[in-house]
Amino acid sequence: MENQSNLSTNDVVKIIAEGRNRTNFFKDSEQKFIAYLVQRMPKWLSSDMLTAIGFLGSLMTFASFVFAFYVHPTFLLLGVLGYFVSWFGDSLDGRIAYYRHIPRKWYGYALDITVDWLGVILIGLGFVVYVDGAWEIVGFLFVVLYGWEMLTTTVKYKITGKYSIDSGIFGPTEVRIILSLILILEVLFHNSIQYISLITTLLLLVSNLINTTKLLKIADECDLKEKEQNK
Repeated sequence: MENQSNLSTNDVVKIIAEGRNRTNFFKDSEQKFIAYLVQRMPKWLSSDMLTAIGFLGSLMTFASFVFAFYVHPTFLLLGVLGYFVSWFGDSLDGRIAYYRHIPRKWYGYALDITVDWLGVILIGLGFVVYVDGAWEIVGFLFVVLYGWEMLTTTVKYKITGKYSIDSGIFGPTEVRIILSLILILEVLFHNSIQYISLITTLLLLVSNLINTTKLLKIADECDLKEKEQNK
């Protein structure tokens, strides 16, 4: 095994980027920061422990909505911290395994997508607790549409063999930043979260329609290639 201490940042970036095609806006700076972090994580900190930390971040975000509703809206800032904790665990769990040359590709993929889905449900449920009346439907739709996006990503991976967690320039990191800004704005301007969340949900719907159309086109092209090969 290559001596890890002799690796440059670019070398580490290549190692941790294995198996993923990133297109998100912050991909260059994010990958370098992750490369910096994986080299400094204690050896006792495993991938599964980092996944648990990421899930803890989702629980913190859920709790922020509950406390904001029952105690004071300022508690929504706990959700911002929760998104950072979620990013930390979710971004490092698989990457540290690749850096240590102990990746579990399919186990990691199955665990990651399951925990991500549970995290989305918690965030949607927290939103439903925080808002009143018909606005609860927005939280429900957000969870459904995010699930649709995850399903599209999974099917695309099955068809093409290429795994990407980004939708254009937007990836999980950018989404967490946007959601954090929404929480901060809600603290500053009460009830703004309702209208911003509605706009975000509509944009997610448009994005899903576009990505699903692209996926169907890719699937159709794969069918045509298989027919040609069978001939």
